Amino acid sequence: MELSAIIIALQNPEIYPDHPEKAEVVQTHVSAIFLTGTYVYKVKKPVDFGFLDFTTLEKRKFYCQQEVELNRRLCPEVYLGVVEIRSHRGCISIGGAGEVVEYAVLMKQLPRERMMDRLLAQGTIPSSILQKIAEKIAHFHANAATSGEIASYGEMDVIRQNVEENFSQTEKYVGLSISPEAYKGTQENTRRFMERHLPLFQKRIAAGRIRDCHGDLHLQHICLTEEILIFDCIEFNRRFRYSDVAADIAFLLMDLDFHNFPLLSAELASSYLAISRDWPLFLLLDFYKSYRAYVRGKVVSFLLDDPAISAPEKTSALEEAKRYFHLAHSCAMRLNRPALFITCGLIGTGKSTIARALSEALGWEWLASDIIRKEIAHLSSREHRYEKFHRGIYAPEFSRRTYSALFQRAGAILKAGNSVLIDASFKKQAERLEVWELARRVQAEFLLIECRCSEEEVRRRLTRRASNEDGFSDGRWELYHDQQEDFEKVEGMGPDLHLPLDTESSVEECLQAIFGHLLRRVARDCQASEVDLTSSN
Repeated sequence: MELSAIIIALQNPEIYPDHPEKAEVVQTHVSAIFLTGTYVYKVKKPVDFGFLDFTTLEKRKFYCQQEVELNRRLCPEVYLGVVEIRSHRGCISIGGAGEVVEYAVLMKQLPRERMMDRLLAQGTIPSSILQKIAEKIAHFHANAATSGEIASYGEMDVIRQNVEENFSQTEKYVGLSISPEAYKGTQENTRRFMERHLPLFQKRIAAGRIRDCHGDLHLQHICLTEEILIFDCIEFNRRFRYSDVAADIAFLLMDLDFHNFPLLSAELASSYLAISRDWPLFLLLDFYKSYRAYVRGKVVSFLLDDPAISAPEKTSALEEAKRYFHLAHSCAMRLNRPALFITCGLIGTGKSTIARALSEALGWEWLASDIIRKEIAHLSSREHRYEKFHRGIYAPEFSRRTYSALFQRAGAILKAGNSVLIDASFKKQAERLEVWELARRVQAEFLLIECRCSEEEVRRRLTRRASNEDGFSDGRWELYHDQQEDFEKVEGMGPDLHLPLDTESSVEECLQAIFGHLLRRVARDCQASEVDLTSSN
């Protein structure tokens, strides 16, 4: 039976089991959706777009069943099943007698006014709701299926294919919806990131981070009722659904950025990281946000070629595509910038613990002053020298040599395009300014993490350390107050560059604070960039 006849028939309220007052139809390029007030009947159109093939009744039945099964992972209360549409003596009915001529996904109708995009258009969303969204997505990702086949979609060949497909399919829009500079910059930075970070992508596979995800996780697919309802995942193509969980959450974060809510995006990302403890995901957020924004720019650009689209609609589509490509380019331009982070603080405040945790999370090289100091003195890193304050290998001149060596090694790492952590006391303002200047010279991201905790906690830690001869540090309680008097206050660095960190919290809480700080810093930069873009237009 012709789809047009089915669409006409399904607008008759009388054929529905609950006899609604009306049946409203909404059409997309792949579906005809019938809204009855209580329920939704979603019919798949017999179309073939290459990446999607609904051309036979059996295929439509299969993908209706897939849609229900896959979406029940996140909102089982919404997806009620698959219903048969039958024809008997020329009359269409839902169920009933006669030949099956079509299938429909049966869902509960969700309140449009509670969709996340509409709520954001009216104002902001409380942190408590963002936390619940992060919890739901992180739990979903942790329990989503994985296998050898699914993991293969995290291989670099597959990721590169997806990325290059974007670039080849948008060449015709260069100079129209994407500028030549943005096209070239996004392309070059994306390719360089993939080449430089191949081990990171391989580690994601080994860590089991490639999962059967949602695939289309954006604001319009989240309904904020008493429950967080996330619906309408990709059912028609596994290539769009099997991915790194980073790519899945990045879609939603990108959508928040696009709708000018970068601080909410940062808050959601920070909550997701804290819940999942998937700290390396941080390194991939800009890569996948750029990819997701580029895909959206491409898809919207396709409307420019559609003869059925009116001139005003094309004008609107052009502006929307430009904004997506601008966002993709902005994310891509951050991809290959190295970073220089330093810890700072008194003995026993947890500098090495934090530096080690960050190094393990990010895979960055960790330069420890305790180790380099003893290399210069031709000592084993675990050989202790319990000197008096400012004596021996801790004399000011020897410390100066130690910091010079740290800066020299860090500079070489940064010039090679890699990121580095320096773990040292940085007691003197001159030392901090010197390392900050090093970061500026090589255009590296910079952050000073000042570790702080109470004297009581320092004393407990140093007492424990005294009974452990395996550590690198020679710090002792009897030196604490001397160092405290010698320590110069951190000044001259704004809040974006200087993070005071309470290390009496757990390591995980400290990492959340650090990554939250970094995410908010990028969000503020994005806000400023958007303001500049708007004013220039």
